[in-house]
Amino acid sequence: MEKKRDREQGGILGGVAELFDLPVDVVAGLPRLELIGNRQLYLERHTGLLAYSDTQIDANTGFGVLRIRGERLTLVAMTGEELRIGGKINGVEWVPC
Repeated sequence: MEKKRDREQGGILGGVAELFDLPVDVVAGLPRLELIGNRQLYLERHTGLLAYSDTQIDANTGFGVLRIRGERLTLVAMTGEELRIGGKINGVEWVPC
């Protein structure tokens, strides 16, 4: 009965998120991705870059590798957990580990 209720309400992470009034993705440590048109990409909670060129950037996350393909790609800003990429973005995909 308890497990069924947990599943219905989002499990333990859902309960913790609700208790502290936080989004579930923050509690779970999931990466947050924001794409602005095809010109800028913002990624939170990355763990480093695996590959970088003006046509492809591979960013490592706890969820897997995020591959960004495009033209004239540049790192606009990068911190320990946040990444902003500019250029013409043609595709974004999760690459299985």
